[in-house]
Amino acid sequence: MTARIGEPFVLGRVLSYVDGLLGGYVPGAGPTTSEGEPVTGEWTMTRGEGFVFAPLWESDSLVGVYAPDWNEAELAVHDHLAALVEALDHRWGPHRVVGMRVPLFRRIAGEAMPPLFEALSGQDFLGDLTVWGPLPAGPERSPRWLAVSLNQSDGDAPVIVTAVVTDHPVIELQDD
Repeated sequence: MTARIGEPFVLGRVLSYVDGLLGGYVPGAGPTTSEGEPVTGEWTMTRGEGFVFAPLWESDSLVGVYAPDWNEAELAVHDHLAALVEALDHRWGPHRVVGMRVPLFRRIAGEAMPPLFEALSGQDFLGDLTVWGPLPAGPERSPRWLAVSLNQSDGDAPVIVTAVVTDHPVIELQDD
């Protein structure tokens, strides 16, 4: 679970948080580390070499939820992502999609990956990435790339809308 559990999806708040991530610190080097909420320990952010990713929203638990309530919950999650993507497309132009199929298979095989994909797959964040960039550089920082995705670690777990900010292009990994 994340520190976002129980928060309603409010597009303005989500966009403001994305802006904060885009303008925030992205480490140029170093190990991948995850941060948690000080009191509960719930996940708040992961940083690593050239990237940061964080939860934007988390659904309620889906334990004990069955159709038609399951279908309604799934539709709501996809509607949240669609609204976010539409707002970001309006702001940054058309997005592109970077698949997470290859990182999934590399993780299963124990093969090395770039740090961003290693960190995402290590947290079971295997939803395809909707990517924009390079985005204009701000004062005192290089261009950034932004990605958002839906992630669910197992069938009953909450769904997490995640944002990724990098200081280098997000390029789909190829089958070797």
